[in-house]
Amino acid sequence: MELNKKNIIENKEQWTNKGYHLPQYDVDEMIAKTMENPKWIHFGAGNIFRAFQANLSQRMLEEKIDDTGIVVVEGFDYEIIEKMYRPHDNLSLLVTLKSDGKIEKNVIGSIAESCILDTTAADGEENKEFTRLKEIFSKDSLQLATFTITEKGYSLVDGKGQMLSAVKQDMENGPKAPVSYIGKVAALLYARFKAGEKNIAMVSTDNCSHNGDKLYDAMHAFAKEWTDKGLAEEGFLKYVENPELVSFPWSMIDKITPRPDASVEEILKGDGIEALEPVVTKMNTWVAPFVNAEESEYLVIEDKFPNGRPDLEKVGVIFTDKEHVDKVERMKVCTCLNPLHTTLAVYGCLLGFTKISEEMKDEDLTRLVNEIGYVEGLPVVTDPEVMNPKEFIDTVVKVRIPNPFMPDTPQRIACDTSQKLPIRFGETIKAYRDGKFAPGVSEEVTKKTVNDLKFIPLVYAGWVRYLMGIDDNGNEFELSPDPLLDEVRVYVKDLKLGEQDEEAVKDKVLPLLKNKTIFGVDLVEEKMSDLVVSYLVKELQGPGAVRNTIREALEV
Repeated sequence: MELNKKNIIENKEQWTNKGYHLPQYDVDEMIAKTMENPKWIHFGAGNIFRAFQANLSQRMLEEKIDDTGIVVVEGFDYEIIEKMYRPHDNLSLLVTLKSDGKIEKNVIGSIAESCILDTTAADGEENKEFTRLKEIFSKDSLQLATFTITEKGYSLVDGKGQMLSAVKQDMENGPKAPVSYIGKVAALLYARFKAGEKNIAMVSTDNCSHNGDKLYDAMHAFAKEWTDKGLAEEGFLKYVENPELVSFPWSMIDKITPRPDASVEEILKGDGIEALEPVVTKMNTWVAPFVNAEESEYLVIEDKFPNGRPDLEKVGVIFTDKEHVDKVERMKVCTCLNPLHTTLAVYGCLLGFTKISEEMKDEDLTRLVNEIGYVEGLPVVTDPEVMNPKEFIDTVVKVRIPNPFMPDTPQRIACDTSQKLPIRFGETIKAYRDGKFAPGVSEEVTKKTVNDLKFIPLVYAGWVRYLMGIDDNGNEFELSPDPLLDEVRVYVKDLKLGEQDEEAVKDKVLPLLKNKTIFGVDLVEEKMSDLVVSYLVKELQGPGAVRNTIREALEV
């Protein structure tokens, strides 16, 4: 059993007997139709695309909602295409790991064509794949270009705010042979402009707020620079600026797709599938013929498609306006998912856990997550109306986080915590401070103030305790990467286990607790700092003190 078109046709019975769902449509016919009249092109050939967008397309094909698939483009790591997509005829294995222990195995065949985003061939001429991409972008049929290139992918500057050298080069040289990722995409959009100012939706589906604006800002920067310098035809800037011609919808996406897991690989090998070994590329991308993912998935998109769109709502995508996309994002990030993840990340590291799912077997941590989400979060949740916040958080707490087959770790989620705290918790504090309660909340709850919050301060204290790099058994552990790690660890460098002088602890950490950039608010101004320090002192008492502090807080 090898993953390629010939094998799944000739050995169809063998695959199905092993429980694999094969494409229920003529793959070659789909490819031919897509090559001739592509509707959907996607940038970013990684795991989230293979587990989510490609599967949405497959479901539309199988339900005869559409008869064309997706063209996928990789612009960062060409080896993904060269070493994984093409050797398997663009087929992929999607292994869905359900919380009840069941495993779904699907062969995804909806990817009609895979391309690399390279403009120049070895002989100096235009790369034939880029020529093909310009041809696709010139087609009347093309309705949308979607993206999963990470938030960094849209940035034109480095961490210091300096323009990236490749971007600067492209700004000066124009759209003929750009070398930066966004410059190449801008050149393709320019090709669509030159083909007759044809309509298209440019849809970021990356997991970042206001993602459509990030993509628009990048495209607009190139269009303006090229037009101002006479490197692009007059009118290209107005084309990009006209939402009736080119739209940049906002979206919210949510689905966990960890890197290919060895245990899943063993399951597939046990079925007799060959050549499953993951490849680690020169760009350090970990890619395999299979993707493992959770069953839950959410995609909400601003319904702004000037050239029409596939009927994705028939396979679960929610279409709404920009305001409601923003509300869904706030619901998830500020209340129903991200704060719970950060809580488990901080205390998971301190208590020695290596799997998020294992934490949900811990009664103390489960109760803590429920307090953060249901008791302190839901009363001030942003209600997006297109989705029920309580049902969302129910799924998170009862299905998604406890899923024992999802190999996610508190150490991974603890990355960049200093960047996450202001949104994941600070917005809730502000809502209580300003009296912004969710519709339908009881009158009794609306009387609550910032001073009634007990568990968000506990997470803050836990994070400060985490910064010491000493777990609840008194052993050192490695802190997860964070851009502010050196800056914030200064405030805990003199803290020691067994320290009981609350005033001494307060003097050391108070400047940190006043930092609005990190916490979203000044914890001293909000009269929350004393409780944070009190919790921190208790967590410093010695081995087992972190666990005892959590339990004590839960019992109050």
